[in-house]
Amino acid sequence: MTRYLLAFALALGLTGCGFHLRNKLMLPADTSAVQVVSTAPYSELAKLLRRSLAGSGAVIADADATTPAARLQVVSERWGDLPIAIDAQGRAQEYSLRYAVIFKFTREDGSELVPQQVIELARDYVSPPTDATGTTTEREILADELRREMSASIIRRIDSVVRAELAKGNDLTKGVPATTTDTPAPAPVRE
Repeated sequence: MTRYLLAFALALGLTGCGFHLRNKLMLPADTSAVQVVSTAPYSELAKLLRRSLAGSGAVIADADATTPAARLQVVSERWGDLPIAIDAQGRAQEYSLRYAVIFKFTREDGSELVPQQVIELARDYVSPPTDATGTTTEREILADELRREMSASIIRRIDSVVRAELAKGNDLTKGVPATTTDTPAPAPVRE
């Protein structure tokens, strides 16, 4: 009996805290297939984007397909390590790993649905110069995490543009379902 009461109390707590399931990704109904194209031939981000779109129910077209398809183009990917803390000898102790991506999404007819824009993500990590054991592994783990977050951010941007178009009453109809969340957009990259 106490288990049921505890489960009920937890469920009641979740409803009171504002928890809700993720919204469904919206793509224009006339989108038959989506090509994910990247300037990097073996881009992990492009693979993650294809996987996210396929998981949402969108049909993924080959990058070299000749049939018309909507196109999610990763124009540029940039990585950088910026020292953010130094020790008494002037050696970097802590870094900020930065990941910036420029992308755009075009419809099948070539018109822009999401204009070219930049998303930048960053994570900080400690790298003591006297003991670098595990620093490379930590950086690789952070890089994988940033790629996953970047993929989710790009999908959310596409979703928010389509939803805004629907709210305006433009010529978009119901979309393709997917899972995504809405979060504020990060600041653009300065080059």
